[in-house]
Amino acid sequence: MGKKRTNKFPRPQFSPIGPMNSIKEEEEAGEVYSAAGDLLEKLQSANPDIREFACASISKLVQEKKVISSFLQKDVVRCLGPLLLDPSVGVRETAAGALRNLSACGGYDVCDEMVKQDVMTPLTALLQECCTELDAYGITSQKQKGADKPFVEDIANEAISILWNLCESSSTAVSIFNKEGLLDVCIQCLRQFNHNVELAISAAYCLQTISEDNAELLPSLIPSALQVLEMVLLSSEDNMEHMLLRTLAAGTVWNVKSVVPISSQANTINAVIRILSETLEKNTNQIILNLGEAAHAMPKVEAEIEMEEEMIDADDAVSNLKDGMQKTAHQGKAENMINDDISDLLPAQSEELKHATVLLAAQQTALEIIVNMCCSEDPSDDEWEEMSSSDESDNSMTEGAGILFSPPCLSAEVLSALVIYLIPKKVLEKTEFPDSGTVDVCMKYPSWQHLIAKMKRIQCRALTCLHNLLSVLDIEELGGPVALQGLSQHLAKLVFSQSELPKDSEFLEAVTSAIRSLLQRIASQNLPQQSLNAQQLMILCEAGAQCENTSARVNVVAIMGIRGSALAKEDNTAEVLKMIGNFLLQVANKDSSLVVVGEALDAIIDVFADGKEAEKAADQMKLVQALKSLQPVFKSRVIDIKCTTVTIQKEGKGTLTPDQRLVLDNVKVNLKRFIAYQEALVKK
Repeated sequence: MGKKRTNKFPRPQFSPIGPMNSIKEEEEAGEVYSAAGDLLEKLQSANPDIREFACASISKLVQEKKVISSFLQKDVVRCLGPLLLDPSVGVRETAAGALRNLSACGGYDVCDEMVKQDVMTPLTALLQECCTELDAYGITSQKQKGADKPFVEDIANEAISILWNLCESSSTAVSIFNKEGLLDVCIQCLRQFNHNVELAISAAYCLQTISEDNAELLPSLIPSALQVLEMVLLSSEDNMEHMLLRTLAAGTVWNVKSVVPISSQANTINAVIRILSETLEKNTNQIILNLGEAAHAMPKVEAEIEMEEEMIDADDAVSNLKDGMQKTAHQGKAENMINDDISDLLPAQSEELKHATVLLAAQQTALEIIVNMCCSEDPSDDEWEEMSSSDESDNSMTEGAGILFSPPCLSAEVLSALVIYLIPKKVLEKTEFPDSGTVDVCMKYPSWQHLIAKMKRIQCRALTCLHNLLSVLDIEELGGPVALQGLSQHLAKLVFSQSELPKDSEFLEAVTSAIRSLLQRIASQNLPQQSLNAQQLMILCEAGAQCENTSARVNVVAIMGIRGSALAKEDNTAEVLKMIGNFLLQVANKDSSLVVVGEALDAIIDVFADGKEAEKAADQMKLVQALKSLQPVFKSRVIDIKCTTVTIQKEGKGTLTPDQRLVLDNVKVNLKRFIAYQEALVKK
């Protein structure tokens, strides 16, 4: 259904506690519910030490997803919120830590509920107070930190992290951010980058999130705020933390580039892409190998051993609650967690592991920024209504065919910088990541094993980034036809070099996106496609069709359509076309997603639109009869989606984008014409 570029990367979220499947789980849930109530009662104690203990205990427990719903049912947000302004700074910090972990581990629904329960009111007051103190006292790292009086930066760091999580999940939180002028707080925290890089990184994460697609924020970006961002971009500290900070600042600057003076925009764009290039240039495999060897060349200290045991036994959090808990503070930013990975919420037990984690975060962020650079905007609802076809439209039957290629959406300055700083080459290198040696080192040590998932995510981001780069760069900027053929072989190797096809849904989505985009470019240049034979094509597409990820299923259907369209122009391909056609019909009949069904029907129209081999295959597989049985059901579903979002929810697909609705409407029209066209051919 045409070219598609990917542009959003929300952090995967924990889901709240699911259905109980055993008597043991039901009993455990009941005990947790009771214990949650006891802890929340302790929050009301007149003794600040007891309040702090309760906050710290909740902070630890909500990292276990089975516990979250019990606390929510007990109104934990309304209990913790006022403690953000507690007279005791220790209580403030631990309360902020508990809310931070709840927002990070609870997911979008929990964050939305936190906003509904008005957590933004005390959080805003706390942040504004922190900003005032930072202004009044300047660099606070020179002040002595008492055992019961954390720095204002420590509390600000926790509060900024909560703000980031909430704004990423809730448009209401974003509106409050804009209205209350919380940009000033983030900028003030970012100013501390020279002496408190951890606080600056939290602020930079929040700024990158809040500045995306937020036109209301732009007028607040006065020159002094832009100057702080510029200072960060131009900083020269050569360590992993500052590299991550510069990368995040680059993402924010890209988001708000429209407010940069025209005379400075070219230099700004150049600086942003240079920073991304420098981040990706790091040889992560070698660095992690070196860090791992250095970390484990020294005897483990007791704290490290205890930390590894805690990570191994993380599932025992509930039983720890029943047996009595120790007060535990949390540190580190939770981002891009995969499934039940809460490793980022646990303190890193060595500087080497911390550096490795930060390096991976920086490279993932850089790739995501490049993905967003190369994406196109979806049409608005009004544009969709204007563009949407009707049954009386006279558009060509095959309009929107999969091999069409849209012109680049990037400015000449951006395209030039991407090429000058070798972004395509560096992205391609990350698609091979990680190598087996790096994985082996991480597998040896429990505390390092969570890095493997992060490394694999970087590979997926690189593949998605490659998909978008293929959509916007000219053939010569990609290295010419020879380079495209080499890339085709490289992608095939990623899929088929292992003993069995990878089943990870995130990888399948990313690699099929890259293959789809590559095949579109090869087809648009009438180049031969030599890397995937018919057997490999079927193996990949059948695996993708079974994937739970809707985008992966859309991709494999599109891949089939692109290859089929090319084969229809060749001789003696009827049998392969029948195989492709039957696959697409099966998807159109069985897939639960209307988007996937529409893509399959669109691919059928493309493949069998013209050519003797296509006509022969269509006749043998009785294509017209099969499509006529599908047509009324598909048409009805499309009409329902256009009429009400309730039907969309019943389909289980969530809200469709205007672009998806437009394409589905066009497929409905084209399908009617295609059937009429095929019937006319039979009558000749």
